Amino acid sequence: MGSPSVSATARLPFRDPALPLGERVDDLLDRLTLDERLAMLHQYVPAVPRLGIASFRTGTEALHGVAWLGVATVFPQAVGLGATWDEDLVRAVGEAVSVEVRAFHRHRPTATGSGTNSLQTWSPVVNLLRDPRWGRGEEGYSEDPLHTARLGTAYCRGLAGDHPDFLRAAPVLKHFLAYNNENDRCVTSSGLRPRVLHEYDLAAFRPIIASGAATGAMAAYNLVNGRPCHVSPLIEDELRRWAGRTGHELFVVSDEEAPCNLVELEHYFEDHASSHAAALKAGIDSFTDHREDSATVIGRLREALERGLIEEEDVNRAVRRQLQLRFRLGEFDHDLDPYADIGPEVIDCPEHRALALRAATESVVLLKNDGLLPLDPQRAPRIAVVGPHANALYEDWYSGTLPYQVGIATGLCAALGDGGGQAVCVPGADRIRLLSRTSGKPLGGTSFDVQEWGDGILTLCDAGTGRYLGVQDDACLVADRALLKSWFVDETFRLEPAPDGEDDTFLLRNVRTGRYAALDPADGQVRVTAESSETAERWQRELLRDGAAEARAAAEEADVAIVVLGNHPMINGRETEDRTGIGLPETQEALLRAVAAIRPETALVVMSSYPYAVDWADAHLPAVLWTSHGGQETGRALAAVLLGAADPAGRLPQTWYRGEDALPHPLDYDIIKAGWTYQYHRAAPLYPFGHGLSYTDFTYRDLRLSTPSMAQDGAVDVAVTLANAGTRSGSEVVQLYVRAVDALYEAPRLRLADFRKVRLAPGHSQEVTFRLPAERLAHWDVTAGAFTVDPGSCEVLVARSAEDIVLRAPVTVSGIQPAPRALVGRRTLAADFDDYTDITLVDATRARGDAVAPTDPAHPATLLFRAADLTGACRFEAEVAREAAGPGEARLEVRAGDHLVAETAVPVTGDRHTWTTVTAATAPSADGHRDLRLTLHGDFRLASFRFTAPDDALAGDDAPAPRSEDGAQ
Repeated sequence: MGSPSVSATARLPFRDPALPLGERVDDLLDRLTLDERLAMLHQYVPAVPRLGIASFRTGTEALHGVAWLGVATVFPQAVGLGATWDEDLVRAVGEAVSVEVRAFHRHRPTATGSGTNSLQTWSPVVNLLRDPRWGRGEEGYSEDPLHTARLGTAYCRGLAGDHPDFLRAAPVLKHFLAYNNENDRCVTSSGLRPRVLHEYDLAAFRPIIASGAATGAMAAYNLVNGRPCHVSPLIEDELRRWAGRTGHELFVVSDEEAPCNLVELEHYFEDHASSHAAALKAGIDSFTDHREDSATVIGRLREALERGLIEEEDVNRAVRRQLQLRFRLGEFDHDLDPYADIGPEVIDCPEHRALALRAATESVVLLKNDGLLPLDPQRAPRIAVVGPHANALYEDWYSGTLPYQVGIATGLCAALGDGGGQAVCVPGADRIRLLSRTSGKPLGGTSFDVQEWGDGILTLCDAGTGRYLGVQDDACLVADRALLKSWFVDETFRLEPAPDGEDDTFLLRNVRTGRYAALDPADGQVRVTAESSETAERWQRELLRDGAAEARAAAEEADVAIVVLGNHPMINGRETEDRTGIGLPETQEALLRAVAAIRPETALVVMSSYPYAVDWADAHLPAVLWTSHGGQETGRALAAVLLGAADPAGRLPQTWYRGEDALPHPLDYDIIKAGWTYQYHRAAPLYPFGHGLSYTDFTYRDLRLSTPSMAQDGAVDVAVTLANAGTRSGSEVVQLYVRAVDALYEAPRLRLADFRKVRLAPGHSQEVTFRLPAERLAHWDVTAGAFTVDPGSCEVLVARSAEDIVLRAPVTVSGIQPAPRALVGRRTLAADFDDYTDITLVDATRARGDAVAPTDPAHPATLLFRAADLTGACRFEAEVAREAAGPGEARLEVRAGDHLVAETAVPVTGDRHTWTTVTAATAPSADGHRDLRLTLHGDFRLASFRFTAPDDALAGDDAPAPRSEDGAQ
């Protein structure tokens, strides 16, 4: 009955394509009842038959291909696309993905069989790859914000298309904000000092949104400075402010079940009506919660409306954003929509297969090469391909179903063709039988091939069928799964030595449940039910095939060995699970060393979602390469690079640290103080950001600047000549970095300012030019609360990587030097410090504002404010909150240099969000310019402070004080 309704409404203004978009949206919004508008706030939006409006659903996963909907072209993981450093290529991949999204939308049923698959794509992920242990590192592009923003913009433009009025798909950026850990992700807080917030985490989102390439954003699960991202004021203050110039508003969605988390896990609000109201007012437009159960979510929002927690205009604002997006996706103008007739034949079409091969090839990074590569089949015709990834490809959680699989061994065999070479594939896995000590029978009546994926986590595959052993719902053990791709992975185990057994006696423990395999005395079945080792069955591990010995034999008979190691995307490092370290799995490392001992001509290929510390391989092997899980064409791509049919064109999008390098704590988000990424890490990495070798030789010469100096709002043109001095064609990524010399703040070691990927034939050269605005040297000035470019000496650096500087030139920024920090007569936010020790950033109120608190109240915590001008100060005031009296004192101590300036006790305010002002007279020694230190003793929060002069008024106070939960200031 939908067609008559559309016909009956055909002459209504919202159906008139000649009207401006805003008028059409407003007309439709006015025709919707309040109940219909409330229903649009849930992910699953029902149809409105009386107006001829179809149902709508947010979100199709499309990170590196259409995911979860069936067979689709699978491109390299996002981190692999990041390794291409090629915006045109990434844009082409985005276009191919969105074309397939359109095909699924129109021609493939949804999983539930109702409605259509969404044209809103929940991609790309632009969270920065700060920590190589992050379980979702495969989803991001880079550790650098400029690099990430450039590739993210390219992917979004590919998804959205070029039409001025219609979108091919609607890209949504994930995940806002500072989301870089999986363990306890829904309750952990990412501490972002203002400099890190603006220079790093926001910097990845800002250019994409300001360009208009993205149409929406998804809030992250975590908290930032103690406040859940789903109620962050940054959604309105930053995201939507940036989008203002584009003429379109952002449509912001929640992450799945995150609205519930505000009450049930984070305990940030007392009830769901309050939490949902706060999220809506903060800028969340669509609630992804309770799956298809809209009634629960809408009921909570209706209650919030009835209680006066939200107003009807709050609902209208969110619905207006949704309707604007739906108009742009062509829902109401099928005859005008240029993308409406895309057919199913585009899914995994030949053009997309060719693009998948190109993307996989361009993403391969050559990390080391002492002349072994490229391989010459005439000189080394026999190749042994060894390891768990020798011929296996994997799907990750956000990939589609692989249409076909070309593994590395298969790709090499095909590439060698009739040329006389051959490739032998040896996985190198032990084949074992587990014999019950009680019954003497083998587990499952079969034998298993065992692979280790780190931390002793194993998979056991039936040697006959190749299917994974797993725990069923009834706790029985059955080998029936051909593919690991589920939210709960029940197919991973540990073989633990029996505490009371002999050397070859083990317990079989399931990783997810933590329970052990045991024999059920009633029926003799093996079930994973034992809660402790005492009741677990003992198993004898019988070795049927020595995987390492088989690999050594293959390597001995070969001319060259290719050992392919790395991670399984669903195990020991994935969504909900961070890695514990960056070393290769123990058995994989042992396999590599065993092969290399027999065959010195061994190349390591790391196929992984994230970096590994391959120190031994770098020191002992002639060649090391890396590829992400590259999709359906991985094998052909690697074969082309290994055999020299393609130049290795990839460059690392993140730092590969050394094994002995002690990494910061995963929850330390302060890249400046902790020393994360190439910008601030002090120790020499194994392989630096931007690193990657070629088979040809590139030389750089004639670095030229258009001017030796520029104003603080100026720019300089940079030119450098790149030449291919080798004998074959190749690709080079010309990387332009900047560095402030003798900065008054803790500046980055260097910072990526621009880059260009250049392809040159042998003997050819090209002048590469960049426009370098002074703003690329800007830092967030905590005194001014804005970006600023300090005058002084700087360097422009042309580099092959962050550690391989080829050419450099000085440039001077002219302007007025910053004055000492004036602290008298103005309110200074505690979070606007220059340095600190033992401080945690927290929320000033539930709605907005940051404060600081001691990380451990039993130990003093200190804030440093450099070069403070305290001239004329006679009184000190501070805004503090203290929930309850605890052991020890609560005291704030203020020192200028070595002199005690002021000291005040902190009273109990009754709640962490209830603020009061404490005061103290200042000592005469406060005059002059000194480093100011505020030391917090005890358990309390500090939001701001002020020094006053005699008769000082509030003039110049532009930073509002925090308000208590009852609204009192």
